[in-house]
Amino acid sequence: MKTMLWLAAAAMTASTPALAANLSDAIRADMPQLMTLYRDLHANPELSMQEVRTSAKLAVEMRKLGFDVTEHVGKTGVVAVMKNGPGRTLLIRADMDALPVKELTGLPFASKVRGKTLDGVESDVMHACGHDTHVTTWLGTARRLVAMKDQWAGTLVMILQPGEEVGMGAQAMLKDGLFTRFPKPDVLLAFHDSASLPAGVIGVTKGYALANIDSIDILVKGVGGHGAYPYTTKDPIVLASRIVMALQTLVSRENNPLDPAVVTVGSFHAGTKRNIISDEAKLQLTVRSYSPATRKLLLDGIKRIARGEAIAAGVPEDRMPVVSFADLSGDATYNTEQLAGHLLELFGSHFGKHRVVETKAIMASEDFGQLWLADKTRQSTIFWVGGVPKAKWDAAGGDETKLPSLHSAYWAPEAEAVISTATEAMTIAAIDTLKTT
Repeated sequence: MKTMLWLAAAAMTASTPALAANLSDAIRADMPQLMTLYRDLHANPELSMQEVRTSAKLAVEMRKLGFDVTEHVGKTGVVAVMKNGPGRTLLIRADMDALPVKELTGLPFASKVRGKTLDGVESDVMHACGHDTHVTTWLGTARRLVAMKDQWAGTLVMILQPGEEVGMGAQAMLKDGLFTRFPKPDVLLAFHDSASLPAGVIGVTKGYALANIDSIDILVKGVGGHGAYPYTTKDPIVLASRIVMALQTLVSRENNPLDPAVVTVGSFHAGTKRNIISDEAKLQLTVRSYSPATRKLLLDGIKRIARGEAIAAGVPEDRMPVVSFADLSGDATYNTEQLAGHLLELFGSHFGKHRVVETKAIMASEDFGQLWLADKTRQSTIFWVGGVPKAKWDAAGGDETKLPSLHSAYWAPEAEAVISTATEAMTIAAIDTLKTT
């Protein structure tokens, strides 16, 4: 009932023309500084759970604004709290890690950084997912909300989260007391830049927005031997190939086609020489779903198929395939429909209907949903802000398959449009949530 009353009140106090004009002017004046920060972040990316420079730099800025700042939450996370009288508590999150990708954008401030991943692999590093726009927007939003403190009341909790790309950061911050050491939020907000929308267009998804991700390894065991005498062996390459093909039936024949699911075998490694039948083959899978029931169907099915194909191939019991989970797994991100629906109306009223669209769920994964899963009574939404330059969007005819995607070495969002739009959207959403009337 409390939530419904708040939403009803919010609908009556949506963005006004005066607020829109004043806010747009203030953000425009702040953009030169924000773009300087963005270029610095882009040129100096940091890999997951190693975001030391980024977190320290932003912690200083938040202290200047008057926030109570705690660093090293969940290793490199930052929590900045500002209390502004009685009222609701809003959490705004930005993720800050980059990817092990060699940048090929040709930007004058392109990254030349190299680093080492958590598993010890040395690589180039790039903000290929746009988290640098997220961090810059986070600071821009904080500046606007401090300047507009007379228009909101309550508690603002702003967090910089590490390790989103490896699915570790949200859980690390939760385990380090995010919801016990700091004020518990009533509402959770985040945004992500989009390679599937024109620059400056906002997308909001109701319900499931991003998918469960499960990373599965299958060690297929066989009995090796000479390639000229296959009848003396149990060939793990043939068995693994059968498993790969049979796995496709999980989606095509066992899952309800109205409930989306993906099972992709992305890696198949076996053997060392033409005339040697190896002892084993290794498969690596990524599995995507939304609902818990579909997730269970897929994971149980993978185990069943791996074992069943091995039995059919006559593999001894002590050589059955081993199915295991790799580190990169995470739960689906769910946008509560009340808040997502309200934001569609709020953003449409403020920016105009031509700049706001209702988007469909995607099979990518995001660990922002972990914050909602920790307490499903709160409201939560992550929205999209398009980053594709208009000329490129028009040249591709709006066909995103012809454009660089997130995680691409060529992804170069129209950063000024992303940051200015996202800062404005996040600010009006925050004021709407924490309104004084």
